[in-house]
Amino acid sequence: MAVPLLDLKAQHATIRDDVVAAVMDVVDQQAFILGDPVAQLECSVAGLSQVKYAVGCANGTDALLLALRALDVGAGDEVVTTPFTFFATAGAVHNVGARPVFVDIDPRTFNIAPDAVRAAVGEQTKAVIAVDLFGQMAAIDQVNAAAQGRPVIEDAAQSIGASRLIDGARVMAGEAAAIGTYSFFPSKNLGGYGDGGMMVTQDEALFEALMKLRTHGSRRTYFHEIVGYNSRLDALQAAVLRAKLPHLESWSAARRRNAAYYDAAFADLADVVTPYIDPANTSIYNQYTIRVPKRDALQTHLKDRGIGCSVYYPLPLHLQPCFAYLGYQQGQCPESERAALEVLSLPVYPELTTAQVDEVIGAVRAFFGR
Repeated sequence: MAVPLLDLKAQHATIRDDVVAAVMDVVDQQAFILGDPVAQLECSVAGLSQVKYAVGCANGTDALLLALRALDVGAGDEVVTTPFTFFATAGAVHNVGARPVFVDIDPRTFNIAPDAVRAAVGEQTKAVIAVDLFGQMAAIDQVNAAAQGRPVIEDAAQSIGASRLIDGARVMAGEAAAIGTYSFFPSKNLGGYGDGGMMVTQDEALFEALMKLRTHGSRRTYFHEIVGYNSRLDALQAAVLRAKLPHLESWSAARRRNAAYYDAAFADLADVVTPYIDPANTSIYNQYTIRVPKRDALQTHLKDRGIGCSVYYPLPLHLQPCFAYLGYQQGQCPESERAALEVLSLPVYPELTTAQVDEVIGAVRAFFGR
């Protein structure tokens, strides 16, 4: 039995009528840029994230770029971040003219290590970017403290709807940072039928800056206070996302159930390290990522049996050729480097059947002779 890493067609089949109706409403109105669908989605996401303001944009990469610009990060500045993440995190830092400063991760959660952040903050540090990897929030409270007064951007591209218990209160992904950023790339738990992104904040001045930056630096048509970008969330994508948003929590709950099923099935395999979830966190399991020896051989074994799997991420950012100018060497972020050699993500999407999950489990156990 073939099991894909992700099956978007299976999800679409469950919500097709709602999505088609929402999209056709936009088509019938012939209003495709910003407008009511985007404003309504922004309001809903702000409510979910427990923030005052939400600003839609073209994609998750732009969300990071605009967040950095809103915080006045630019040439001569440094931004402390993790090397174990998708390229966009550090690419956005480079593209505003600043310098990424990479620090290592917590080997259990794969998220940025607060102590490493504290050690790296210096006179040129303008901001910190913490990434919520694989659907689990970074220790944002500890990162905020480690940033020593510098603003923190929470790259929550993989964690919309995740939460963390901080001082007895349930804090949502994006809520406790200066700016939180989301991606609505189709593979995300809340994914569009194309690209899309959003930024959230509690700060009115940052909200105003983000609103200008996404529309050529303008809040009034043809009057430009700053030089901004063309990074508007498409009304069609907003309509799709609004139709999907009511299902987000049940989908994430199904991912948690699948993850728990895997955890139990692999508990007796000494070579398989299942995902560690910080007790303060509720993960949305954008990925179910195990650590194993002979990772590449296991990946080949699974693919030969039709089991979808992928490596996120095979080469940490501090060792990427495009960042050679920063001067990082092998061994400077050892936990990130070790993770890149050991991680493998297995299917965890909510529409998986028990038979499909059992197929994945059987294939993994067969590789280890169990």
